[in-house]
Amino acid sequence: MEMLSGDFRNTLDEKGRISFPAKLRNVLQKNELVVTQGLDHCLMLFTTEEWESLNSKIMGQASVFDPQKRKIMRHFIAPAQQVEFDKSGRLSIPQSLRDYASLKSGGECAILAMGKFMELWDSETYSRYNLQTESELEEAAASFGDILL
Repeated sequence: MEMLSGDFRNTLDEKGRISFPAKLRNVLQKNELVVTQGLDHCLMLFTTEEWESLNSKIMGQASVFDPQKRKIMRHFIAPAQQVEFDKSGRLSIPQSLRDYASLKSGGECAILAMGKFMELWDSETYSRYNLQTESELEEAAASFGDILL
């Protein structure tokens, strides 16, 4: 699979479906994604293979007796759902996940493709997030050290 990248905008329809950019669909090997709650009130979208790898890593470290690990399992593993694209290239986002990410029918969404996964945001929420974290970006970039040199 090629690396996923790009920032795309589309509207969520009244049935909770979003048209997925052909550029991203064409890179996928299967006609499905796994969608789950992300961080910062967005959704994370994974290919089945990437999800199985992440799920395996999380569950390999998991313990029902560790409260921190239970939080991670409840937040990422429990709400995850496998969703297929329809014939028109739309992805139907389950209502519980739409609620978590504040995705509204008729509302604009941002699809951010970042290598091995994607995020789906309500566009207004994403704009607010960018404004709130703009001052932290330089420090975050510095945490990557000298990778650009």
